[in-house]
Amino acid sequence: MPTTYKDAGLDLDVYRESMSRLPRLMRRTFSPRVLELEGGFAGLFQLDFDNRLFRRNYREPVLVSCTDGVGTKLKVAQLAGVHNTIGIDLVAMCVNDALCCGAEPLFFLDYVAMAQDDPAVLEQIVEGISNGCLEADCALLGGETAIMPDVYRSGEYDLAGFCVGVAERRQVIDGRAIAPGDVVLGVASSGLHSNGYSLVRKVVFEKAGLDPEQHIGQLGHTVSEALLTPTRIYAQPVRKILRSYPGRRVVHGVAHITGGGLQENLSRILPPNVEARLKRGSWPVPPVFPWLQSLGDIAEDEMERVFNCGVGLALVFNPHFQRTIQEILAEHHLESWPIGEIADGAGEAVWR
Repeated sequence: MPTTYKDAGLDLDVYRESMSRLPRLMRRTFSPRVLELEGGFAGLFQLDFDNRLFRRNYREPVLVSCTDGVGTKLKVAQLAGVHNTIGIDLVAMCVNDALCCGAEPLFFLDYVAMAQDDPAVLEQIVEGISNGCLEADCALLGGETAIMPDVYRSGEYDLAGFCVGVAERRQVIDGRAIAPGDVVLGVASSGLHSNGYSLVRKVVFEKAGLDPEQHIGQLGHTVSEALLTPTRIYAQPVRKILRSYPGRRVVHGVAHITGGGLQENLSRILPPNVEARLKRGSWPVPPVFPWLQSLGDIAEDEMERVFNCGVGLALVFNPHFQRTIQEILAEHHLESWPIGEIADGAGEAVWR
């Protein structure tokens, strides 16, 4: 009997069905800067556009690119059977990194690897990616789906994302303008975001033996709801802050608080002659963190090193602009708090 691709684990008819579900999820993210190329092997994006709404008139445009995944948060999504939010996390992890340079996100690409074709699950994953791109004001320009039955077990999938943004060279935020007297403003996270999930899963499922649908009274959510809250995307408020001061570099530094926590990620953007003095207890810690800490008997310094503990983004700027910047964040329903200050030092963030 002849051997077919289907025998090896890939059904081309099901694969075509999967691909037919995705174009509408991409097109809903398009702006006029996207040049459609039906059947092409790549996506086209116009950097500038002769239209009042989309015209940028770049002088020295710098392209900003970044790539990321969502770590083992994928395992929680697969365990819970919830696949329509993990794509938001994927977009957030890439776009938030691009924002740290002051970039406007332009477009996004995704890579989805699966054990076998599952059109419904793939559609849910890409729906989340599409929703994330809408929130970030960037186009889902293309992607790739790989079916690899010998690499992944049945029901498993993996994700990777890639974002490209643009910034004027003279307005790129690189941290070099950070100076003594600047304030460090913490911007609220939506929870765990997408870091530390190997520790989360060990504590919640292995050590405590909880079920994804088990309700946790102190959180007001089920386990899966608490653990799958999507990573917050900060694109719209950050862009509004930067555009509120045209021609001026008001924001001196931006740090996306991911693995490594506040201290490590903030240290990455500091010049060698200053330090960020952070104040413990200067912001309210969301309930999911003390719940997790108590459940796993996790030390305080380990919590601070692994998780964002309620601060998903840190902005560094002259305190003269604090009121306006906090008002813009509040307009986007984001809490923020002054959590530290910049002083002379040795290029590190320290707890005081």
